[in-house]
Amino acid sequence: MEKEFYLPRKIEAIDRALDRLSSLETSCQLCPRRCRVNRARGQTGLCQTTSQARVSAALLHFGEEPVLSGSNRPAGNRGSGTIFFAGCNLKCLFCQNFQLSWLNEGKLVPEEELAAMMLNLQRQGALNINLVSPTHVILPILGALRIAYQQGLSIPLIYNSNGYEAIEVVEELRGIIDLYLPDLKYISAKLSAKYSAAPDYFEQARLVLQEMYCQQPDLLIDDRQIARQGLIIRHLVLPGSAQDSIKILEWIANNLSPSVGLSLMSQYHPCYQAPAEIQREITRSEYQIVMNRALELGFDNLFFQPEPFQEDEHLIPDFRRQNPFRWK
Repeated sequence: MEKEFYLPRKIEAIDRALDRLSSLETSCQLCPRRCRVNRARGQTGLCQTTSQARVSAALLHFGEEPVLSGSNRPAGNRGSGTIFFAGCNLKCLFCQNFQLSWLNEGKLVPEEELAAMMLNLQRQGALNINLVSPTHVILPILGALRIAYQQGLSIPLIYNSNGYEAIEVVEELRGIIDLYLPDLKYISAKLSAKYSAAPDYFEQARLVLQEMYCQQPDLLIDDRQIARQGLIIRHLVLPGSAQDSIKILEWIANNLSPSVGLSLMSQYHPCYQAPAEIQREITRSEYQIVMNRALELGFDNLFFQPEPFQEDEHLIPDFRRQNPFRWK
């Protein structure tokens, strides 16, 4: 679609979404927690967020899937223009980004400043704008995007979420999001209740992923091997939970399609309040079992992390450092 038609349509979609979603903030129902606090008046719910976004970092990320960041080395492609938002509506006990999700560390930014961050990342050569944990701050994000598009933002937009979304919010993102990058963490209500205090996680996430698939069913990759639009589902294999992982893969294959992007992550590392039974990395055999099932199911667009986690990897960031990641 030519730019002169594409951007006005995005702005129209943003205006429509803001009009329909803004009322959800005054008795907050922007996620399945439905805390019903008035965030417009400074009240906070589980996500610890009012009406303004808090940003922890905005940087070029070289460690995403290759179709998103192009390379895991700064000397390669220019990276994914990643904006990390503080606060979270899920709060997994083992979260590697706990400084953001639990401790809410970051800087409050008005919409104009958030738009400037997006445009600055584009000027640095970012391949896309990658919104990490956008769920609870979707309204200021939409406001910032409206400004950024009017000022020349033109690279693909990624919605990088934990998958615990309100279906009515995701429905309003049609025509705005180019590439959905949700987690699908659990199918077991027992696991999601224990590790994320969300026994309804899968029931909410399955509806949302089906909507995301309806909006962006085809993973489109350009001649640079960079994704322009589509759906990539991430799944982090947890210690002792390979069978739950297999059930997730089977659900995706049977209810969406083996043609969706699937990223199987082995990078689990016990962080923050991880319970005793998951105070270890996953084993090579645990990951192999899940990877083999993905291959059996015939997924076309698979992204693997076949090597065991190493302590010196860049995958566990420290957002208190000027450069949170240790790129090799």
